[in-house]
Amino acid sequence: MRTQITSGIVFTVPAGLPRGRHALAREQIVDAQRERMLIAATELLAADGYRGFGVREICARAAVSRAVFYACFTDKDACVFAAYDRFIAVFLDRLAAAGGDDWPGCVRDFVASYLSTLESDLVAARAFGVEMDALGRAARERRRTALTRLAVFVRDLRRRRFPGTGDRVPLSAYLGAIHALRQIAADALDTAPEPDLSALVPELSGWLCRMVESPCAEETP
Repeated sequence: MRTQITSGIVFTVPAGLPRGRHALAREQIVDAQRERMLIAATELLAADGYRGFGVREICARAAVSRAVFYACFTDKDACVFAAYDRFIAVFLDRLAAAGGDDWPGCVRDFVASYLSTLESDLVAARAFGVEMDALGRAARERRRTALTRLAVFVRDLRRRRFPGTGDRVPLSAYLGAIHALRQIAADALDTAPEPDLSALVPELSGWLCRMVESPCAEETP
């Protein structure tokens, strides 16, 4: 099973900081240290689960002092949540590029983009798709907020690009579809070290599309 994130997807591994005198601004140093801590928290969460590490392990893996850590984060949870927020932001950016000439094609592209984003960094995917719930109520609330954002995104995308195809579909239908997609992907990540998520696209896109059909067939004049 992989233990390191794939640089350039959700996080980017910073170049090593120079020793001694250098021309780097203080902000550049802090940004690099913060990125290393986000990466460390993500890798530890994926490998050991939430209860398997603490601030000490994050600092050791990121090669920073505890003083540096607490200058950026109040505690371990704050660091993990900051990493999760980055993960969701990258998801939304990638999903915004979903194409498709019609609504079923758009759903297929959305599902393919969702799963390929997970597949492109399995460590981050496992951390935030499988292990994140162990953080408790705050994590569940954050997850619900993120999934609702995705559901609203899909609903608004449909209304904008394919008007009249789903005017009577409630947000709860989109939210149910997103929850189903998320859970199936999480189960695959939890049961196989290198899951072939792309193989799920044809079947998932078909029944997810049916989940967000209008409750009554749209009548044509």
